[in-house]
Amino acid sequence: MLCNHNLWAQSTDIFRLEYLNIPENDSGVKTQRYKALLNFPIQLNNNKDYLVTGAEYNRFDMGYSADLPFDKKEMIRFHVIDFNLGLIKKWNENWNFVAILTPRLASNLLDGVLQDDFFMNGSAAFWKEKPKADKPFRVVLGLTYNSTTGIPVPLPLIHYYKKFHPDWSFIVGVPKSNLKYHFDKKHSLELALFLDGYFLNLQNDIVLDNGLAASRISFNTLVGSLGYQYRISKSMSFFAIVGSSVYQEGKLRDKDRGEVYLFNNDANFYIRTGFKIGIF
Repeated sequence: MLCNHNLWAQSTDIFRLEYLNIPENDSGVKTQRYKALLNFPIQLNNNKDYLVTGAEYNRFDMGYSADLPFDKKEMIRFHVIDFNLGLIKKWNENWNFVAILTPRLASNLLDGVLQDDFFMNGSAAFWKEKPKADKPFRVVLGLTYNSTTGIPVPLPLIHYYKKFHPDWSFIVGVPKSNLKYHFDKKHSLELALFLDGYFLNLQNDIVLDNGLAASRISFNTLVGSLGYQYRISKSMSFFAIVGSSVYQEGKLRDKDRGEVYLFNNDANFYIRTGFKIGIF
């Protein structure tokens, strides 16, 4: 169970390659993201305890056609690098304990690597799963701390999955909830609502005409989508997602994470595709 760049690892992936395209909207902003993830589970003993190490890389390429009251050169390309260190421990017959620590580097990296480029994320949860029950289910309950949210306290972590019919399943949780129809073991369609976004360091402050200085950039969006998944095997699959943002905000922020300038608050289309090898 591994953290992604949002609050919780509904991304339980061993390997993942992904491309995201958010076309230009009425604010004149467009985004492309390239993602690669690789994690290594290492069995510690015969009790099915595992140490998990790995890394994830995201590159954001941004475009702006609108006239903005500052130089946009600081906001063209961003890099996010996560280092994952996790423990999966068999707690008892029904429950597993999961703990993840994720140091993060998130910046435009124009001047090498600086201290302000680093952030720290972590999660701890109990995980129960009955995959062979008549109605398979999975529940995860815990706490997560994400230094990039601007909320300096652990937040509740809830994830509940159930296959309530041979052809239907759902997930209720954060950052993703969905309703999925399974045509067969290989093909499925899903309606989903999920959070996406980023929080990154600007190595050189952007100074506005009013004297305010921005040293961070954030983007948060709630996306409604339709997705298709093709399973090559139980753990390997291709996927494609199309949707639109229901809500989103792109902001420049100061060192205390206060809002400096809102540069994007219009809806975008959202197109994502990739290949993954995962636990679920």
